[in-house]
Amino acid sequence: MPQRHKETRKLSFVFVKSTSRMPFPLPKRPEFSTMTTALRTTAAALGLALSTLASAQTTPLLNVSYDVAREFYKDINSAFVEQQKKAGKAVVVNQSHAGSSAQARAVADGLEADVVTMNTTTDVDFLADKGVVAKDWRQKFPHNAAPTTSTMLFLVRNGNPKNIKDWDDLIKPGVQVVVVNPKTGGNGRYAYLAAWGQVRAKGGSDAQAAEFVKKLYANVPVLARGGRDATGVFLQRNIGDVLITFESEVVSVNKEFGAGKVDAVHPSASVVAENPVAIVERTVNKKGTAAQAKAYLDFLYSEQGQEIAARHNIRPRSEAVLKKHADVFKPIKLFTVEQYFGSFADAQKVHFNDGGQFDQIYTAR
Repeated sequence: MPQRHKETRKLSFVFVKSTSRMPFPLPKRPEFSTMTTALRTTAAALGLALSTLASAQTTPLLNVSYDVAREFYKDINSAFVEQQKKAGKAVVVNQSHAGSSAQARAVADGLEADVVTMNTTTDVDFLADKGVVAKDWRQKFPHNAAPTTSTMLFLVRNGNPKNIKDWDDLIKPGVQVVVVNPKTGGNGRYAYLAAWGQVRAKGGSDAQAAEFVKKLYANVPVLARGGRDATGVFLQRNIGDVLITFESEVVSVNKEFGAGKVDAVHPSASVVAENPVAIVERTVNKKGTAAQAKAYLDFLYSEQGQEIAARHNIRPRSEAVLKKHADVFKPIKLFTVEQYFGSFADAQKVHFNDGGQFDQIYTAR
């Protein structure tokens, strides 16, 4: 609302003598007050009208996303808003971040997201089952609606004092491992599946994988709520010798805590972590923001969007952009969830639902 400007014009009064020795009459104060009030009222009304018009022309979007993607989407949002501005469209993008599963539940409970950008397909499937996103959300965008991928690696303290090089080092006596609770965050589920799957990738059985994962979680002093919480546990509370997290967290740690705090260790094998996206039909139908929401998610697939992903250590789908950043994305033997678990939905039922494999392993420490 524009500020009301006070009347600054000065009035000069000249007094003359009359035959009756009465001064020249002063301007009536009520007339001056009425004029000022009218001007102020007009200015206020004009300001309100302009403010309302500007608000009506700006489309607000809310992106509800997973915990460790906040820096990435901050840059995406700025670039997207600028792109839309050049096209003559005014858009503002707000963002919300927490553990992926917690975010999915919040949206299901009524949080009015226009889009969701998660790190596990099960969280989007959960919303589809609730009727919040389309049942065929995978067919709405390329690559099964996953514009980027990542993988799990290890962050160790500067200099790697425990000499951690691969998965087997994580189950040694005296090594403390920080991970996210797989029941509350996609980061934790991917860490679990990576640990299990790497045994299978080496030719091991499910029984051997279960034994390995049991030993791994015996070395976990605390389960973090989400990816950023896990980073805080590791670097702010100084707990643990190694953090299992997404590849992209290296950039975030360097920005937030300063370069040189951690070393990244790429294991011999790890899981492909897809980052699915979807339009929240319930919200966009109510707000009339379907076109803007689609444009936002389309931007993630653009050359500019893929470049921003690469700068944040998030693996782009574009082969050209991926090749351009080959020095960042180290070669790892990657396997998919489908190879060893059937599907993410199958993995959820067998490993992460109440009473599943994880509950049996973790409570049996």
